[in-house]
Order: sequence, then C-alpha cells, then structure tokens
Amino acid sequence: MNIDLCLKQIKEHVKKIEYLRYTNNGLLYWDKITQMPTKGNEYRSEVMAYIAGQIHSLSQDERLLRNLAFLEKQNPDDLSIRTNSMLRKIKRNYKYTYNIPVEEYKAYIHLISKAEEAWAISKKENNFEMLEPFLEKIVCYFRKFADYWGYENEPYDALLEYYEEGMTVKKIDAMFIELRNFIIDYLKKINGSKENIVSFDFNNKFIIDNQINMTNEILSMIGFDFEAGRVDQSIHPTILTCSNKDVRIVTNYDKNDFRKALTTALHEGGQGLYEQGIDDELYGSFLAESASMSILEAIADYYENIFGKSEEFLFLYYPKLIKYFGELENISEYDFYRSLNKVEPTFIRMDADELTYNLHIIIRYEIEKDLINGKIEVKDVKEIWNRKYKDYLGIEPPNDNLGILQDVHWFSGYFGYFPIYVLGNLYATQIYEKLKSEKTDYREIISEGRWIELQEWFKEKIFSHGATWNSEELIYLVTDENLKVDYFINYLKEKYDKIYNL
Repeated sequence: MNIDLCLKQIKEHVKKIEYLRYTNNGLLYWDKITQMPTKGNEYRSEVMAYIAGQIHSLSQDERLLRNLAFLEKQNPDDLSIRTNSMLRKIKRNYKYTYNIPVEEYKAYIHLISKAEEAWAISKKENNFEMLEPFLEKIVCYFRKFADYWGYENEPYDALLEYYEEGMTVKKIDAMFIELRNFIIDYLKKINGSKENIVSFDFNNKFIIDNQINMTNEILSMIGFDFEAGRVDQSIHPTILTCSNKDVRIVTNYDKNDFRKALTTALHEGGQGLYEQGIDDELYGSFLAESASMSILEAIADYYENIFGKSEEFLFLYYPKLIKYFGELENISEYDFYRSLNKVEPTFIRMDADELTYNLHIIIRYEIEKDLINGKIEVKDVKEIWNRKYKDYLGIEPPNDNLGILQDVHWFSGYFGYFPIYVLGNLYATQIYEKLKSEKTDYREIISEGRWIELQEWFKEKIFSHGATWNSEELIYLVTDENLKVDYFINYLKEKYDKIYNL
C-alpha cells in the first residue's frame, strides 16, 4: 500500500462518520430543539441513540485501523501538516469512542435525551429533586468514562482533556484561582465606587419581529452568510453545524428585554462566522471544525463582549437600535453603554456581566470537578451551589430556577465543558491584543462599521484552519505566546476602571 491510497481510503471512511455526525448532532438535534413535537421525543431518542451506535461502530472499522497503523509507521516529516493533524484527531476520536462499550454508549445517549426532557419539566415545576436520579446516573457514567479514557492525576482530568487537549485540573486551578481571587477583590472595589450607573427598567414589550430584524441585521453586518446559514428559536441559545454551508444559529427572544437578543446575536454570530470560515478541503479529515470549544467560545466572547459591548460599536449602532426600539430615544448612547456594562451580581449566568460571569463558571467547575472526583455526591450539589453563590457573589438563590436548574449542560452530558467558557475569555483577550497590534486603526474599523475587515482577519488567522492545530498550538501561532491570565485581567481593569472611575 502507498501513502496516497491509504489517505484516500481513510478520508472516504471518515466522511461516512462525518455524515452521520452532522446528521445526528446537527440536523436531528436542531430539529429536536426547534421544531419537533413534544410527543416525538421518545422515538427521536431511539433514533439518535441508534445513529450514535453506528458512529461508534464505524470508528472501529478494521480497514480504518489498518490504514492508521500503516501511516503511523511513516516518518511524520513525509506527511503534510494536515495529514499529521488528521491522524492525531482520529486517534483522539478513537480513544473517546472505542474505549466505551457500544451498548453502554447507546444507553448513555438514550439517558441524556430523556434527562434533557426531564430538565425542561423540572424547570417548569421549579424542582431540582426531580432531576437527582438522572444526574446521579449521568455522574456515574462519567466516572466510568474517565476510567475508560484514562488520566494521570484525577478522574476529572479525563473530561477536561476531552474538550481541551492537554488541559488538566492543575493548569485550570492555577488560572482560575488567580482569576477568582482577582474578581472577588475587584468586585469589592467596584461596589465601593461612588459612580452612579443607572439601571434602566427594560420591562417593556419589545416587539419580537423587531428583535428578529435586529438579529438578522447585526449578523449580516458582521459577515454572517445567510445563504449558508439560518436563525431559529429555542429555549436555550446555541449553534448547530451541518457543514460550513449549513450553519444554524439558535436564539430566543424576550418581549420584556431586547438586550438578550442583542448579545446572543453577537455571541452565536461569532461562532457562526467561525464555522462558515472553515476551509472546504478539511472535510473528510475530522478537521472541519473549530480548533477546540474554547477557541470557538473565544470568538463568541470577542464578538459579544469585546466588540459588541464597546463604546465604538454601541455608539455607531445605537441609532439603529432606536429605530427598532423607540423606548431608547430618552437614553443617551453613553448611558446605555454604561448600563449594558454595569457590574451587578445576578443569579442567572446568562444575565451576568463580563466580570462576575466568570465566578458563575468557576462555581460550576468546582462542583463538577468534585462530583467526578468523588469528593461530593449529587445529594450535596444544591446546598454547595447556594453556598458558593453566597461566598463568591454575595447572593443566595431563593429557588431552584434561579439556582441549580438554570443550565441544561449537565443533563445534556456536558461534564468538563463549563471551564471552556472562562478559557474562551482568556483566549479572546489575548487574541484581541494581537488583533489591535496588527490593525493599528482598530478603533476606527469598529466606529466606521468596517466590520468585515475583522472577519477577514479572523478567517486568515483562525477560522480557515479548522482543527489543524489544537488550542495550545493555535494561541502560540497567532500571538507568539502561551495562554496567560494577565491579558484578561488587564482588559477587565482597563474597562471597568474607566466606567467606575477607579
């Protein structure tokens, strides 16, 4: 066998797996959360579990394994960068699927589908106890998965590695403890500021059609291609990709507050730009996806916060906001900017400001880490959650909906995922500093509405390469440095020192 034939056979097989993945995780899941009748959930769960089983089986194909073994014997220097990256990606995928018994994996997928449905019901009834049996089973699965996947120091390392290659509890703890301590101390300084930042009462009926039009307009202005994407509604915003030519943004609208639609359009829109910017040639290699979930989140964080909550963006776009929402006519651009960036501890993660948001994530990280490592049990989670909110944010959730029931992540099987939100912030600000150094007229680019230039920079530096490099490699290639906490802390201080006159 020669290398070219081997690669041809591998890519043909990988495409079969990709077809099923995009169908299951993209199209079927999109339909499930946006269109599917409630009574369809049971059978849809069976269908998705079956397809997941087929993906699992295809990953163990004997010819695929023989071809991989052949390529691994070759000199890496004789293979292209993308080929070496593909091999690494396939081995990672193989590790996370083959090491779990197929029937156990199918049972887990079925459980997750049922747990998501139960979560929605529990939210309506404001009752976490209904979900405890589901969460206990899910935690049990992930403790076993950690053993299947392997780890050096503690089980939770295996889950971190799944989402962020090379990441460990030791690394996360070092960064998160520094960040947590800074935020808690800095929050005290902000609370002591004499600056009066008005909190506007947005409890009005903001017409949903206007919010939809605003969302579509913003997405178009930042470069989202509606011929290769669409926007739908569901209870929880997300993005689902069937290919770089079929990117589906899922958002929701609140008639009492348009700001959620504004920030979600920018957040999910940033991710949509990433997915649409991936090189066509990467399909059939497992590389036609983001470098990692944390890098994908970094782009979302940049567009939502660094870009979307900046004076330059808001001052330029404010007349259009007034066009959609006449209630803003009596609020100045600057007052709206300060209000949108106001620091105020809140129970709901999705409503949090840029500063305190990170404490929401750190709380979840600390809890799920201890759950997987066996230091606490599910029956203890609610009490620990409420205590940490009081200790870190100075507020205690009065009920489950404002506390432990607010996120679907654990009930969708996303253990090890929460840390990527903070990592995304760290990556975003480090990339932002590099962007400003190369685009010396950065402020003018935003204030003049030349936003496509930002998309083009990101596409060249990050989007087009897909998963050719992992996060650690990519951040060094883009910024010439390893990941640092300093950039994010400095960004927060610069922004809020000015707003609060510290």
